[in-house]
Amino acid sequence: MLNKQLILDELKKVVDPELGKDIVSLGLIKDIKIEDDGHVLVTMTLTSPYCPLAGLIVGDVRDRIANMEGVSGVKVDLVF
Repeated sequence: MLNKQLILDELKKVVDPELGKDIVSLGLIKDIKIEDDGHVLVTMTLTSPYCPLAGLIVGDVRDRIANMEGVSGVKVDLVF
C-alpha cells in the first residue's frame, strides 16, 4: 500500500547533481500528502531559488512518484 515512507524511499534516488546528495537527506522534501484516490502532493524546496537544475530535479521527483504502484497523479509544489 502506498505510504509516505515508500515515497521517501523512492525520492532518496533523486540526487542534486551539484551537491551529489539525495534530496531527502538534504531536507528538501517538506511535506507529502496522499489522497484517497492515489493523487500525491509533494511540497519541496531547492538549495537555491535560482537553482539552474530545478526543472531536472522536479521532473525526476514527478516521474519517480508517477511510476509507483497506486499513484494516479502527482503534483509538486516548490516553496522557498
